[in-house]
Amino acid sequence: MILVAAGGILVAGLGLAYWIVMSPYSQLFGDFPYKGVTSEKVVALTFDDGPNEPFTSEIADFLRTRAVTATFFQVGRCVDRNPEVTERLAREGHLIGSHSYSHRFLHCLRWSAQKEDIAKGQQTLTTLLGRRPALFRPPWLFRHPSMLQTLRAQGLEPISGEFGHVLEVFQPSPGRIARRALAKVRPGSILIFHDGFDARTGSRGQTVEAVKLIVDHLLRDGFRFATIDELLGIPGYHSLGKSEL
Repeated sequence: MILVAAGGILVAGLGLAYWIVMSPYSQLFGDFPYKGVTSEKVVALTFDDGPNEPFTSEIADFLRTRAVTATFFQVGRCVDRNPEVTERLAREGHLIGSHSYSHRFLHCLRWSAQKEDIAKGQQTLTTLLGRRPALFRPPWLFRHPSMLQTLRAQGLEPISGEFGHVLEVFQPSPGRIARRALAKVRPGSILIFHDGFDARTGSRGQTVEAVKLIVDHLLRDGFRFATIDELLGIPGYHSLGKSEL
């Protein structure tokens, strides 16, 4: 009985720790918006871990046919591999946010390493785009007490959201991903999908097909789509100062 009780306490403790530092909804360390406050039927689509070819371009191709813009939280290493894809997304009106440079979990555990990783990711995107992203989504949504304050001191707004499907990494069928995501949609929803896999390449074909189902369903239902800056009424980029040009 003692072992069972100890095991229960351990599981509860781990669950609480996860909620505090990795849950999309936890606000313990500061504002970490996961939805917009609105009664309008508007949704923000967001994509993490890219660019990852050909899947990022396939998503962009489809969104262009529907005149939909989205927000892409991109990993610096992936941008270095596919700079033309990031340039295309920005050119077509999608918002580019930062998702760190390396997307390594160990960097999340050491704040000094994480700060360096965030700065390097910012520099990669700033050099390519000619303006500094103002939005940041932590890898795995991992944060700790000093992180949100430090991000804002660096001009970065942390952004959360709701996972379209928590098992998307394993690429269930497009129908399963779409049904789970659509069940979560409310006015102001921020949906998280993945066009990449951490900082590596990986198949995201099921996600591409699911996004097509989701977008067409929501359009038929009278929803429109917004980028995160539009939904939350915050800056998407910062202009560069003369010393940065």
